[in-house]
Amino acid sequence: LEPGVQAMDLVLFGDAIANVCRIKRVLGMPRGHAMLVGVGGSGRQSLSRLSTFVAGYRVFQIEVVRGYRSELFREDLKKLYEKAGVENLDTVFIFNDTQVIETSFLEDINGMLTSGEVSNLYPPDELSTIRESVRNDVRAAGLPETNDVLWNYFVERVRSRMHIVLCMSPIGESYRNYVRMFPALVSCTTINWFSEWPP
Repeated sequence: LEPGVQAMDLVLFGDAIANVCRIKRVLGMPRGHAMLVGVGGSGRQSLSRLSTFVAGYRVFQIEVVRGYRSELFREDLKKLYEKAGVENLDTVFIFNDTQVIETSFLEDINGMLTSGEVSNLYPPDELSTIRESVRNDVRAAGLPETNDVLWNYFVERVRSRMHIVLCMSPIGESYRNYVRMFPALVSCTTINWFSEWPP
């Protein structure tokens, strides 16, 4: 297996295959993002990883450890943006609602869904490095090499290469609160409801 690729032991029945097809179809859409709503254990993450593999894309997931807060989340987002915007790789960010340690995580994701940008993600020195990473491509495209054009080129590449899959549980108040506070979670995604897997 390639680094970062997990072996999966799945039994694929009709409903699971149908969900894989739905997720794969969303991933194939320009700026296609999905919200998978279902209880834990309904296969949302496993089938998302399988759909990503079928599409030939890369999976990106954060690892929540003790002390994981907004600063570490944003460092992970930089890695995601580097894969999509600098390495030019089709990348699927699978994010589970159990990973919402701070609501600022969803605020950042809301921005990613609406504009492709995370407010103040990069300090000035890193911003300069990002611009330089796409300068040759901007030049090859015959575009002016201004700071704004370089940044916008990077953001547009991220938006074309990055897909977000949100795995949410409808149980409790959290789901309703999240979609009320961050409307792009609904308006910028295709929603797919998961039923429990058969015994």
